[in-house]
Amino acid sequence: MKRIIRVNTRTGEVIQTAPTEEDLKWGGRGFIARTLLNEVPPTCEPLGRYNKLIISLGLFADTNLSTAGRLSIGGKSPLTGGVKECNVGGNAGKRLGRIGVKALILEDIPEKDTTRILYVSADEVKLIDAPHLKGKLVDETFEELRKEFGERKGFICIGPAGEMKLYAAGIALTDDRGEQVRYAARGGLGAVMGSKGIKAIVIDDSKTVEPDYYDAELLNSTVKEVVKILQEDPKSQNRRKYGTLDILELANQAGLLPTRNFSSGQFELAANFSGPRVADVIKERGGCGKSGTACVPGCTIMCSNVFPDKEGKKIVASLQYESVVLLGPNCGIGDLDDVAELNHLCNQVGVDTIECGAAIGVAMEAGVINFGDAEGAKDIVKQIGQGTYLGRIIGNGAEFTGRAFGVRRVPAVKGQAMPAYDPRGLKGNGVLYATSTMGADHTAGNAFETLKTVNPLGKEKQVYNSRQLQIRAALIDSLGVCLFIRPAFIKNRELLSNLYKGRYGFDMSFEEIKRTGVEVLEMERRFNELAGVSEKIKRMPEFMREEPLPPNNTVFDISQEELEEIWNIEMNPETF
Repeated sequence: MKRIIRVNTRTGEVIQTAPTEEDLKWGGRGFIARTLLNEVPPTCEPLGRYNKLIISLGLFADTNLSTAGRLSIGGKSPLTGGVKECNVGGNAGKRLGRIGVKALILEDIPEKDTTRILYVSADEVKLIDAPHLKGKLVDETFEELRKEFGERKGFICIGPAGEMKLYAAGIALTDDRGEQVRYAARGGLGAVMGSKGIKAIVIDDSKTVEPDYYDAELLNSTVKEVVKILQEDPKSQNRRKYGTLDILELANQAGLLPTRNFSSGQFELAANFSGPRVADVIKERGGCGKSGTACVPGCTIMCSNVFPDKEGKKIVASLQYESVVLLGPNCGIGDLDDVAELNHLCNQVGVDTIECGAAIGVAMEAGVINFGDAEGAKDIVKQIGQGTYLGRIIGNGAEFTGRAFGVRRVPAVKGQAMPAYDPRGLKGNGVLYATSTMGADHTAGNAFETLKTVNPLGKEKQVYNSRQLQIRAALIDSLGVCLFIRPAFIKNRELLSNLYKGRYGFDMSFEEIKRTGVEVLEMERRFNELAGVSEKIKRMPEFMREEPLPPNNTVFDISQEELEEIWNIEMNPETF
């Protein structure tokens, strides 16, 4: 990857530089952490001129490695006040790799509110005034971009929520067919993009740059071996059938499924949302519906789907575990079509389904609407896009909603809503939410995979395991791949070293590679400490420690002292 592009959104100046040797060592989340620590004042205003929106490719984005087209998007989070990185699919990442871009960095803010497109190709980078896109929904924006720039381009955009700089706003990406809408959803990064006056980014790869592989033969043979292992892996095969919803039944049985604003760990209508049930509905309805679709070009796992209505027309793509649980059981809504439509509405106005679902749950707790009121919930999401007072409250997230309506049970840490695993029923994720540099974010080290090997209701090994999972997540997000690629490296750890050698010529052992995950976490921790949002200050909400969660009637009882010891735990060099 041959260049780093900086765009000053106030002056319009574009600076392109070649990456240094040190730059080449960092990709995705690691590049974001390093850039934030070196260039962004930790105490700056997230929507002010000193924050930066950083779009960074993983280390292998310009290769054919399965899932490696994922992008990392980051900056200082409006919600948490600290580091935020979101790893996202779509086709923009691959296209940036094809034109030799390692990172896009949006700097400063315009002198007045504006609506612009950032156009990036192999030969040109420019800002284009686009007042006709102002206030448009996400699908409308993508449609306009296709008309203007052509079908086979990489597109990134925000919805009305991002333009209004609402703290729950995310950043949307799509595929070549306009079928999937993928989100860099968490932490309010859509508001950061909105603050820069950028409605959309267009990546034109009609002219490409030849990749500079160190050893193309070694790289290609390694990529083929990874694909072979993934195709033979039973978990990968299961994910293609049922997607991430495959875990929903187990989560409900274990009593950790957030229900009615995290007041229970089981939902009586959970079976409506199980992986097999959703797959059956998709098959029965036919039309455009399908299971086993990819979120990035070249993915061999293909855990996404297209969910149709009863006439076979698309409601949403893709329907995933986190979105379903926060918009469904957490709001007491048990109808699959209602939840799919809510997901679609969130995608269109441009808000994180996790944050929005949690905020609606808090509003239901306050009596704004009743639990189970699907039509009322849909109206609220529409109001976010319209910018009504209620819409703006919900669009600023769960914690803001709790303050607005005087609700004590607010499932958030560091200002960010909890994902679909109640920490009283899965204490490993409680450790994660309380200590992660990302706030309450399952992608930073989800402990659900330990459910059958470690007592989820006990305290033993939870802090140790979370440390190892957080290190692994930081590494994976820096590689620019999906967590689900992990079986290949479990079976043959040498494959990871071969990827580094084939792409860059780096001679790195498995342990050395894994240690880069530790370094990423240390950079993020340092930034958060300087920003005043470390885990010593921003703690687990009191109700999680005091209010037993049915049906297991447990509280989150891992002490603050134990939590703070996590950073003293050594990395296990043997596991992945």
